[in-house]
Amino acid sequence: MTTEPLEARCDHCKQQRPLFLYEPDHGHLGAGMFTCRWCTREKQPLLCVRCYDAEALREENDPSINQDAETMGKICATNARIAEREEAERTRLQQECDGIAAATEQAEAQP
Repeated sequence: MTTEPLEARCDHCKQQRPLFLYEPDHGHLGAGMFTCRWCTREKQPLLCVRCYDAEALREENDPSINQDAETMGKICATNARIAEREEAERTRLQQECDGIAAATEQAEAQP
């Protein structure tokens, strides 16, 4: 069973067409969500395919959202480097502890 899209007046172009609910596909760092044109809407619009595509393109090219995405990419890359460094430090400490334990066992085994 396939579901047909709702046919009504587009919230943007006002033409009678099949409509789809526009749901933004982005996130924010910090206070950007309080001024974002998509996040501050009381309810998302029902749009025809043409208007939906135009809105999606507008959202995709929004400079503040792109800047947030770049910042998030930098944060994730930094977190990955920190995690790698911490794992290397844990491995180094484990090797040192194993070496100390081995040396202790060897010293205790000597008469």
